Amino acid sequence: MTQGASLQDLIKRIGSEHVERRLEIETQHEAQLFGQGLLLFNVENWKPAPWLVESALKLSGLYARARRNADHVFVRRNRLSFADLPPAFDNFTILHLSDLHADTSVGAMRHLISLVADLKYDICVLTGDYRGKTYGPFGKSLEIINELRAQLKGPIYGVLGNHDSIHMAPSLEAMGIRLMFNECEPIVRDGQRIFLAGVDDPHFYRADDIKKAASQIPSGAFSILLAHTPEVYQRAAQARFNLMLSGHTHGGQLCLPGGVAIKLEAVLPRSMGAGAWRHGDLVGYTSVGAGTSLLPVRLNCPPEITLHTCGS
Repeated sequence: MTQGASLQDLIKRIGSEHVERRLEIETQHEAQLFGQGLLLFNVENWKPAPWLVESALKLSGLYARARRNADHVFVRRNRLSFADLPPAFDNFTILHLSDLHADTSVGAMRHLISLVADLKYDICVLTGDYRGKTYGPFGKSLEIINELRAQLKGPIYGVLGNHDSIHMAPSLEAMGIRLMFNECEPIVRDGQRIFLAGVDDPHFYRADDIKKAASQIPSGAFSILLAHTPEVYQRAAQARFNLMLSGHTHGGQLCLPGGVAIKLEAVLPRSMGAGAWRHGDLVGYTSVGAGTSLLPVRLNCPPEITLHTCGS
């Protein structure tokens, strides 16, 4: 699991154009403050931001509470109902992990590692942001995720987020995490199939291609899309996905009482910023994430992992 792990296998699978384009953005723009991605101002790349957040929390007397909150990960359960779900997939359960930010969120990761071993599910999906910062080293994050991986069961699928370098992909795949770069795979159960697709980060790298991911899905087949951010919900609905699982927003991370986000770092309706939502025929879920960005602090927005159980 080294930072120099070879990308050759990935290039053979998804093509040199995709890999080279993403590498170029990482080289020229990954720490960019203004103009790259869907937001005008990327606060996560602003070096004073962690200090300002910590100072404000300490001045308000909320810092100790916010630190404790960030380490206590909850298991959420979300029941999903679909009229066109193949009968063999009744009670099919997906463990959804998102926004681990492992090296920033060490306390939460320790709790998470102890939590997942006893959970029952059919597949696990990870919707991006494995590293704390948007740039720089990622070795510590990979070490922690490898510890977590040892406690996870069954097939594991994932996508990269806006904090992730494509150089992390070979190490993550060596752990047995099937990363999806605008790709699709069938999942077979008792002779029936559903389709799981995943796109590369749409938020900062704008490397997603939902049409390509959906192109191998037969018309009318039940399909699930993994995307780091729910900001692509309109295109997912147009591609006729039944379910989209995302993260990215952290639910605001620092919220007012009642879970009202002070700020969502995303371009989408606030109703889609956390939890279950619907857009036309598309059912969606935005995880608030297990980890934290900038600092390991949370207020009125506890970290989560989610068990989604599908039924008809």
